[in-house]
Formats: sequence, structure tokens, C-alpha cells
Amino acid sequence: MQEHHDDCDLLLILRHGPHGSSWLREGLDAALVAAAFGRRVSLLFMGEGVTALMQGQQVGPLGQKGTAATLEMLEMYDIDTLLVDEQGLSCLGLSSDELMLEVECLSPSALARVLSGHRLVLTF
Repeated sequence: MQEHHDDCDLLLILRHGPHGSSWLREGLDAALVAAAFGRRVSLLFMGEGVTALMQGQQVGPLGQKGTAATLEMLEMYDIDTLLVDEQGLSCLGLSSDELMLEVECLSPSALARVLSGHRLVLTF
């Protein structure tokens, strides 16, 4: 499993939901920019960040749009390693088949391996 992630030099950890702050959008924008410049990018959704992947997002209280449109662009930028913290998913009462994109769920030990396997880790 480790070798699967070795060629990715940037891991972006997304810890915020789509509404209430601009962290998630800024993290996704950073991922797209890095990929546009040829970086191999992996995204890790943790905690509240997992909600960014939920289907049927509505516009937030401050007029913030959901992230579906940006998430659909990831594939065009060859960002196809989407990781989810297994514990975060279950804490929210969700399963991976309720998410709008295909993800790889990580156990705590797999999560530790992924974190140590990237040269550059940014958290949003």
C-alpha cells in the first residue's frame, strides 16, 4: 500500500467542511494549482472535511456554494488519490458509498504510513 502513495510529493489535508469558512475552498484551490504545475497531489479528508464529499450539498448560510463543482475538476487535473480518515467517516455516521467520489478509507495505521510517506504536507 505504501508504494501506491510514494510517487505523490504533496499531501493536502482538508479538515474543514464546505460552509463556515473558506479553508476547504482554499485547500482545493491549492491542490488544483499544485497539480497544474506538475505536482503529484493526494487529498486527505479528515474530520469535518469529510462532509465536503457528501452528495446533495446546499448553498451555505453565507451564500457559500458546496464543493461539488470543484471536486468534479480534480480528475481533469489528475488528482485521483482521494483518502478519507476512516474514523472521521464513522464519527459522522457516513459510509464511503454515500460520498460523491471514490475514496480510499484509511485505518489509523494506514493514515500514519501515508502521512510519513509524503515529502510535503499542507493542512487546510
